[in-house]
Amino acid sequence: MPQESLRTHLEAVRAGLDTDFQLYRSRWMDIQEFVAPRRGHFLRKNRNAPASFTSIMDNTAGLALRTLQSGMMAGISSPARPWFRLTLGDKGLAESREVKPWLHHVRDKMLGIFSSSNVYNSLHILYGELGAFGTSAIMPLFDFEDVVRSYNLSLGSYKVGTNHRGVVDLIVREFPMTAKQLIGEFGKKNVSAVVLKAWEDGSYNTEFTVIHHILPNENRIVHSMNSGNKPFSSIYYEEGEKDNQYLRIAGFDTFPAMVPRWEIKAEEHYGSGPGDFSLGDVKQLQIQQKRKAQGIDKMVNPPMQAPSSLANTPINSLPGGVSFYDETTGATGIRPTYEVNPHLGELREDINETQQRISKAYYEDLFLMLANSDRRQITAREIEERHEEKLLMLGPVLERLHDELLDPLIDRTFAICLEKGVFPDIPQALEGQEIKVEYISLLAQAQKAVGTASIERAFAFTGNMVSIYPEARHKLDATKAVSSYADMLGVPPEIIRSDEEVAERVQADQQAQQQAQQQEQVTQGAANAKVLSETDAGNGANALQEVIGGL
Repeated sequence: MPQESLRTHLEAVRAGLDTDFQLYRSRWMDIQEFVAPRRGHFLRKNRNAPASFTSIMDNTAGLALRTLQSGMMAGISSPARPWFRLTLGDKGLAESREVKPWLHHVRDKMLGIFSSSNVYNSLHILYGELGAFGTSAIMPLFDFEDVVRSYNLSLGSYKVGTNHRGVVDLIVREFPMTAKQLIGEFGKKNVSAVVLKAWEDGSYNTEFTVIHHILPNENRIVHSMNSGNKPFSSIYYEEGEKDNQYLRIAGFDTFPAMVPRWEIKAEEHYGSGPGDFSLGDVKQLQIQQKRKAQGIDKMVNPPMQAPSSLANTPINSLPGGVSFYDETTGATGIRPTYEVNPHLGELREDINETQQRISKAYYEDLFLMLANSDRRQITAREIEERHEEKLLMLGPVLERLHDELLDPLIDRTFAICLEKGVFPDIPQALEGQEIKVEYISLLAQAQKAVGTASIERAFAFTGNMVSIYPEARHKLDATKAVSSYADMLGVPPEIIRSDEEVAERVQADQQAQQQAQQQEQVTQGAANAKVLSETDAGNGANALQEVIGGL
């Protein structure tokens, strides 16, 4: 595609995405107004204006969102503990002495990169925006200092499109950059004359709108030395500038943005989340709190009425104050216009019900199930069942996050580290093998832990059977059961011995047992010989001589 027609193509893509984006904008702005004013600032007409909290009289939804955000961070990708591991489809090879340490080292290296960079901070922000709007986005890119650095994309600054599989593979960003930022990022020779003049005049903070397209390079329409004719094109340009002027044309081997969505219908580009589900209750709650405040205010400070003759008479409304008026005028004094006696008990009960619905919409009761429990005695089994309950509620969301966020994040980090030589040499045994990711976060473990009960019941049943039918003990493989059980519980792989080591130890135990039996036989034989040698068999001979002579 010629350069002259590329801009026309890009603007057509941008306009098409904007049509779909506008269908969601008003709903997102409501969520922003009543739940999370500081989020999605690009949705506001003036993005630089400070967030306004004037529409929020009850912040139940905001507090619930904060709990959801922190709970997802701790339960899915906690910086305090490993939350994934690398393995292979061939479990035997994954447990081998050559491969297992390498996989473990690579996993630890990636976790170290996440911790030393801003990835965890970026994920925390992402979970908050995901819970509020049902859609969020980050872009992890190579960084010379941190290896990988993640950039959060605020809702309203980007528009997305999906392919035939429902996977986001197209994103268009619209965001401001100052003249100083443009010069620093793209260089003087690539910016427009207007930007360069602002820079030369010292107007460093003058803002310009930048458009950034990341889209499939269909039929390799962008042939650039910088892009390397890669599967995904990355194109920056200033809004309103010449069709053939671009800030940068580059490319990616894989789609660099992660756009997780809480819940979607098959044809949707954007998701729906707790913010959408609870929006009606949130708006209702603000009205209820306003009415309650008005009712109390009218009780405490009711509207008053007075005769017109007192229009110019000072009224002392302070506690204990006295107001004077002339009784001869027939005035009846100052009194409330009407009696206000709102049923605050019923109103508070209705408010409490609304708050509970909002709390449940954000899964606050599940994330705080132990903290909110007033039980002093709670069994381990009850805790396990409550974790399973949490899993039932969040299981589908967790699976979607694995697919749309964590899998691409790990894959992209792995590819960057491999390209930059961060990892040690790959073992020869891994050639042609596909490395897989297994999640061992708290929520992922809760999902897997459902299977541990079946293992326990199977061995308990077999143990009872063995007392009657001894041959039943051969039906279960104890070593494999231990591996599966440890895997479900997320036990660190370095403390689980490989199958090779187990086989060697079993063989060593068998050899030691055989040697012990042989030694016992030798010792017993010597003892028997001694007894026989000391036993008189008559004719001047002992029993041992008789035995030897009879052989």
